Amino acid sequence: MQRQSIVLYLNPWAYRRRKVQERLDALRARDGDDCRRCRRPMRFDLPRGHDQGPRLEPIHPGASDETSALDDLCLTHVRCNAPGADHTGEVTERMRRRSETALLSPPRKRANRAA
Repeated sequence: MQRQSIVLYLNPWAYRRRKVQERLDALRARDGDDCRRCRRPMRFDLPRGHDQGPRLEPIHPGASDETSALDDLCLTHVRCNAPGADHTGEVTERMRRRSETALLSPPRKRANRAA
């Protein structure tokens, strides 16, 4: 216990990164590897802030993601949780239907170009 408090004061950034990683791992174990908004897989090996990387999002708007409990958080892509994005129910439903249609429809065939 004492060692943890020393680490907190000597290197607070490493302590914070470790805490964020623990929360991310717990949410990943609970929710899986797919984005909650678009249902596409996330990549956990990308640097922080990448469009396809994970981001913690509060389920209830107005709550801070840093002070929320794990029950009030979910994982989304950075691009799906971008500030200023339209997160209405209609847009979320449209995104869900589009991804389902892409999964269920047969792949398109490309025309061969004779050169």
